[in-house]
Amino acid sequence: MTRPIGLVRRIIPCMDVDADIVVKGVNFEGLRVMGDPVDLASRYEEEGADELFLLDITATVQGRSTFLKTVRNVAAAVSIPLGVGGGIRSIGDADAAFKAGADKVSVNTAAVKDPSIVAKLSKEYGAQSVVVAIDVKRINDAWRVFIMGGRHETPLNAIDWARMVEELGAGELLVTSIDADGTRAGYDVELYRRLSEAVNIPVIASGGAGDPRHFLEVLKYADAALAASVFHMGTISILTLKSYLSESGIRVRTY
Repeated sequence: MTRPIGLVRRIIPCMDVDADIVVKGVNFEGLRVMGDPVDLASRYEEEGADELFLLDITATVQGRSTFLKTVRNVAAAVSIPLGVGGGIRSIGDADAAFKAGADKVSVNTAAVKDPSIVAKLSKEYGAQSVVVAIDVKRINDAWRVFIMGGRHETPLNAIDWARMVEELGAGELLVTSIDADGTRAGYDVELYRRLSEAVNIPVIASGGAGDPRHFLEVLKYADAALAASVFHMGTISILTLKSYLSESGIRVRTY
């Protein structure tokens, strides 16, 4: 089942940050420096991005809190919604991110370890502000949930976990295919088709964008498409991408 084609789809650049620098890898490994988060965020807003995601990719692994200085600087530079993730393990962590300028917070490892955090955040801030990120890898023809920046496999099935966090109060899912991440070979369209059938909350597709056609394919099912390196390196212009999608029958916002 496709999502209603009349709904406006969103294009979301993602900035993975390590030590206040935007980086990008392949399959969550081999990180390369991409640039300054404030400079990139400002450029993406000018190009017509609908939202931005800022993910601290080492906070969870290093056991520290989210990079609040970077969040503040990026939030001050843009007016479009900003999602923040990485190292958010409590109401206190989320509160600090919101006070720094985040519009949404994303939880991943913390939600798997203690699912009640999703319900607590939703009750405190509203479902619209709570994103559950799910990192997924195919294991024996099933989509398995991974945590700790993709380092640790869990017993969770991604489709079942998506349903569970929706019931707990998540307002949105940010689902990344580890297999496709950074490969530019296309999104795992089958994964997002299954998810669109399983849940009623918006699904953001992440991992694998390399060509405008990939966005067109996945946005038949997902509510938004997130990408990183193709935007960071100028391979795809958001303005050009939106024109292509609009001409292909996908509704997008123009600014």
